[in-house]
Amino acid sequence: MGRTAGKPRVESVPRGATATPRRRIIEALERGFMTARDLSQALGLSEKEIAGHLEHVEKSLKPPRRLAITPPSCHQCGFAFRDRARHRFSTPGRCPRCRHEGISPPLFRIEGGGE
Repeated sequence: MGRTAGKPRVESVPRGATATPRRRIIEALERGFMTARDLSQALGLSEKEIAGHLEHVEKSLKPPRRLAITPPSCHQCGFAFRDRARHRFSTPGRCPRCRHEGISPPLFRIEGGGE
C-alpha cells in the first residue's frame, strides 16, 4: 500500500553488503580491535558464524599481515586465556582458576602491511 503505482521499489543496500562476509570482517578488523559481538552487530551475522569466519580469515592472511588476538581474561582474578586464544575464538564460560563467570571477550584486529 505505501508504494506509488508504476514506480519500482528500491531496496537500500548497506555499504559493503556485496562483499563476502570474510572480506567485510577483514575490512572491519583493519580499522581496529573488535570483539566477536561487535562484528556480529556490525555485519548482521551470528557470533557463532563470526567465530567460524575468523578461523578462515586467520589462515588466509599473508605475511606481514596477521590476526592479532587479545586473549579473554577473568574479571575477578585476572587469569588470561593465552593458550585458548590461538585456537578458539569464542569467550570461555568460566575461569578455570576461580570459577568466576565474568570473562572479558577476546579482541581481534588485523595488523601488518596494507593492501
